[in-house]
Amino acid sequence: MSTLAKRSIAVSLTLALLLPSGAWAHAFPDRSRPQVGATVKASPHHVRIWFDAGLEALFCSLIVKNATGQVVSFGHGHVVRGSHDRLLETTVKRLVPGKYRVYWSVIALDGHHTAGHYMFRVRG
Repeated sequence: MSTLAKRSIAVSLTLALLLPSGAWAHAFPDRSRPQVGATVKASPHHVRIWFDAGLEALFCSLIVKNATGQVVSFGHGHVVRGSHDRLLETTVKRLVPGKYRVYWSVIALDGHHTAGHYMFRVRG
């Protein structure tokens, strides 16, 4: 390994150690049910997203909308107790065949905000 490569690695490691650890502390989805982009055979009762960090329950939302933009979930979702504050869930109405979009917004326990959306489909 060249001297330049060794120096580059040393500088990179030093910078990584000096950066505050909170810089990587955002909560991002780990998995979901229904899965991102999935086609399910029947209407699910709930939509669930598991996150890779704990969530501030008072500042999280999970909403499901149909293809015309109507909300088909009840309320704004909730963080499930006993999930180490990592599972966000909402109950949905009986979904007819079609496309649905899931919108989520969370604040991690460290105060960082993340949000996003994904689509799934219900087949008839």
